[in-house]
This record gives sequence, structure tokens and C-alpha cells, in this order.
Amino acid sequence: MSAGVAEIGQDKLIGLVNQIGMIETQKHGLLHDVAEVNRKVEEFKAELEKQYGAVSIDLKTGEYTKIEDESKLKVAE
Repeated sequence: MSAGVAEIGQDKLIGLVNQIGMIETQKHGLLHDVAEVNRKVEEFKAELEKQYGAVSIDLKTGEYTKIEDESKLKVAE
């Protein structure tokens, strides 16, 4: 009778391992999707910067502040 229990346990383990594999495959696909969305966001940000200059935008309020070009800033002595 214990052999039957071992077979049931083994079948359960195999099923769980297969489920983990499917979930990992889904995770891999989702990570690629995240990377693609990030790439598109960065492209859009570059377009906006080209059109409007360097600004920092508060996503909650929509307010923005111009970012000073560090190469134009002078060091205080």
C-alpha cells in the first residue's frame, strides 16, 4: 500500500514541477513585455526632450521644472 502512496506523491510532485515550469515561462514572457514597454517609454521621453528640452515632470500633478544643463553651471569657489 505504501508503494501506491509513493506513486501518488510522485505524480503530484511531477504535476507541481510542470506548473512551476509553465509559470516561469509566463514570467519570462512578461519580463520581455516589461522591457518592451520601458523601451517605448524611453523613446517617448527622448522625443519629448528633443521637442521641449530637458524637464522633470511630476506625474501626480503634471507640473514640470526645467533641468539645468550641468555643463553650463559654474563651480563656486
